[in-house]
Amino acid sequence: MSESSFSWRKMAVEDLAAVGEIAALVHPDLPERPEVFTEKLRLFPDGCFVLARGAVRLGYAFAHPWRLNDAPPLDEFLNEIPLSANCLYLHDAVVLPAARGQSAASRLIVLLRALAARRALPALALVSVYGTRRLWRRFGFAVVESPELAGKLACYGASARYMIAPLS
Repeated sequence: MSESSFSWRKMAVEDLAAVGEIAALVHPDLPERPEVFTEKLRLFPDGCFVLARGAVRLGYAFAHPWRLNDAPPLDEFLNEIPLSANCLYLHDAVVLPAARGQSAASRLIVLLRALAARRALPALALVSVYGTRRLWRRFGFAVVESPELAGKLACYGASARYMIAPLS
């Protein structure tokens, strides 16, 4: 598959069923209800993307403004974007094996950095799961160790680490 054969595009409501299928396949131990994904798309559509080749979905990403050093629990509603948001939080990013190794993550980070800059958010943040810290370090993320975060990270699994990438 050539690098140009797929691209990130804005997520649409019609993509949510496929996103749910991909999430169930990739995150069987970290399930989230379809309604939680629907709420993220409704609250912050600018941060919701699908990696696609034509009608075939090869991945997805959900990002939204949030507070640094805070991680929203999995499978819970956000209810609203906090007015005190000071980072763009990458809630989830999945690239299926068929699209890996072709700069999909790099292109997503470019999109997220531009989105954060447009919103005057000074950092990106995420919770690394499944031992993906090395991948995220390539994009400028560093692990933040904080006792206050330990309880919030528990729902993300034993390998979960909170990471921040300053944008300045």
